[in-house]
Amino acid sequence: MPVFRVPSWIQLLFPQSYWRGDAKSKIVHLTFDDGPHSSVTPWVLQQLDAFDFKAHFFVVGQNAEKHPELIARILELGHGLGNHTHTHRNGWKTALSPYLEDVRQCQAQLPQGKLWFRPPYGKIRPAQSRQLRAKGYRIAMWDVLSMDFDPSRSSQQLLQKLKSLTRPGSVIVFHDSLKAEPQLKAILPSYLQWLAACGYQSRPLPSEP
Repeated sequence: MPVFRVPSWIQLLFPQSYWRGDAKSKIVHLTFDDGPHSSVTPWVLQQLDAFDFKAHFFVVGQNAEKHPELIARILELGHGLGNHTHTHRNGWKTALSPYLEDVRQCQAQLPQGKLWFRPPYGKIRPAQSRQLRAKGYRIAMWDVLSMDFDPSRSSQQLLQKLKSLTRPGSVIVFHDSLKAEPQLKAILPSYLQWLAACGYQSRPLPSEP
């Protein structure tokens, strides 16, 4: 069964991580993982711009290295940037030292001071989290997972699930990747239109706690 929302007991294991924003405002945080991609990311930027929505992009370092022009464009349009490791490392399968090095390599592709981090697959060990926070990173998790990478479910099912789980402060995960492209293009325009009709705004993750 797909996990669209991480159970609260798991969230309690990482209380310093950012799971959800302000529950009293009609602001959500749209986030996009695994890019930038040469065609998918520009399309996402166009969709967001149509509603004046701002998002946060958690980039894979080796992709950022290939597409520095997209990193510049993301920032130029007022979106946020975050670190998603250099090679999309699974923290549960990676020792501390190589994991931190992978994060460092990704960070070298980003402008100075962009210290939001999201672990690929949401898998990170407590020691990895502690070390990264000691280096000044903020760990971003999520409130709602779009499952746009899952081709086994209909786009209509995914869209309805997204709508039912979205709430003030939600941190919502999409993927600007080739794997997710079919579902993303089927879901995102309708979802953004629904958010706007419901009076939601989307903003990057906050720069301060």
